[in-house]
Amino acid sequence: MHPSAPPPSALPFLAAYLIPLASAIGLARGGPWSWSTVVLVFIITPVLDSVLGLNTANPDLGPAGPPPRRTAHDLFLWLWLPLQLGLLGWGAWAVAHRPFSGLELAGLVLSLGISSGAGAITVAHELMHRRGRLERALAELLMTSVCYPHFCIEHLRGHHRHVATTADPATARLGETLPEFLPRTLLGSLASAWRIERGRVQEAGRGPLGLGDRRLRHPLLVAAALTGAWALGGAPGAAFFLGQATVAVLLLEIINYVEHYGLERRVLANGRCERVGPQHSWNAAHRLTNWYLFNLQRHADHHVAAARPYWLLRHLPESPQLPAGYAAMCLLALVPPLWRRTMDPRAAVWRAAEPAAAPVAAEDGGP
Repeated sequence: MHPSAPPPSALPFLAAYLIPLASAIGLARGGPWSWSTVVLVFIITPVLDSVLGLNTANPDLGPAGPPPRRTAHDLFLWLWLPLQLGLLGWGAWAVAHRPFSGLELAGLVLSLGISSGAGAITVAHELMHRRGRLERALAELLMTSVCYPHFCIEHLRGHHRHVATTADPATARLGETLPEFLPRTLLGSLASAWRIERGRVQEAGRGPLGLGDRRLRHPLLVAAALTGAWALGGAPGAAFFLGQATVAVLLLEIINYVEHYGLERRVLANGRCERVGPQHSWNAAHRLTNWYLFNLQRHADHHVAAARPYWLLRHLPESPQLPAGYAAMCLLALVPPLWRRTMDPRAAVWRAAEPAAAPVAAEDGGP
């Protein structure tokens, strides 16, 4: 049995704001500070993860039924959209009006992209699983800020349905390197989102040219965001916006690569896949990174109960455990021989393990 505790305070999750704060310092000061977020996330954080250790305590879920609202926990999510828009707007203006060197610009694009990928996308991921229209709208706008709004469609209706199968472009196969995975997931996710939305529109009996059709709305939102960046900073501002979006999306897909690498659901005698269980996602209990990412690393429980809010996600020791937090694992994924030497034997153990006696059905987060 793993320890149980009351639902965690919202305050530790304020650590997530250190990432955009580091980016803001880089914008304000320039010079070596332009690389602040890169250093914070990929050098300081893995060290602190090892120092601060693991958090395996689980919240007391209380009685069955919808989880109660917790305003402070939600407020930390809602504030991210104005923060994200302000940071990107400032960046688009700054690169056009201040004499940054090429090295500074590279640092700023990487830093703001990491902030968008680790912060805005993580918050959007949490909000798109909520049932409220406002929260889902916030998720769509946050994903627009990285030119990837179709993720709201594919993640809910594609990834959660097909995870750990060959039908899911965001599940990395055993032995598949990151350079092989990225084009498959980038193109496959877009194609899947298009098919899912086309089917939804047809089923609803709507015309294909209304704003209710996200195949039209999403490109218009991205065009509006790019126009805004151009208005603030001309061509340099637009290039900065596209650059940080590219970094953010690549970070998202590298994390996707890490989260399910080499795991697979068995095909049952009736030809259908077994239900999603804890054994189909890699977990990490590293305390600091889970504060940064609103418990995203408790990924096995997220796939078991997708509508469960981040503060109630459980550490499941019966799921595969990563040897390090996401920041270190993302760096490891960039070196395929080291990645495969580390992860292939671990994945092979789980692929050979007996299935759970009664896997829990996944929730899709609502229509």
